[in-house]
Amino acid sequence: MTLRISLKDGEMMIVNGAAVRSIGRTRLCIEGKAAVLRGRDLDTVDMTTPARRLYYATIASYTDPEHLGAHQDEIVAALTEVIATLRTPVAQSAAASFARLVATSDYYRALADCRALMAMENASAPRARLSAATAASAPARA
Repeated sequence: MTLRISLKDGEMMIVNGAAVRSIGRTRLCIEGKAAVLRGRDLDTVDMTTPARRLYYATIASYTDPEHLGAHQDEIVAALTEVIATLRTPVAQSAAASFARLVATSDYYRALADCRALMAMENASAPRARLSAATAASAPARA
């Protein structure tokens, strides 16, 4: 399988765990199996929510196979938290799809499910904050 990538000047990517930064506009042709992540796939990693921790652990599993066991433990812990937090049928389906992909070591495709879970988490966060604010402002019962 051949992967063709065009990078802008200064754009970064990771290939098999090594950081690669382009100098000038660069075109690459990667032949064979390689763990490749573009810089834009790494921009969302801030680990402030369960789904973002899941995304980071998946990236780590994909790019750092030497420590796969530890990263898989992180995936299990984060996925458990995501499932407990996002209870909609769509979120549960995305979590199940993610788990199937991770079980077959298809980490790159699993990242797409992580992005979907992050979007669902972002959409539910304003409602959760509103519910907490409403509960806090409600008069106390004696």
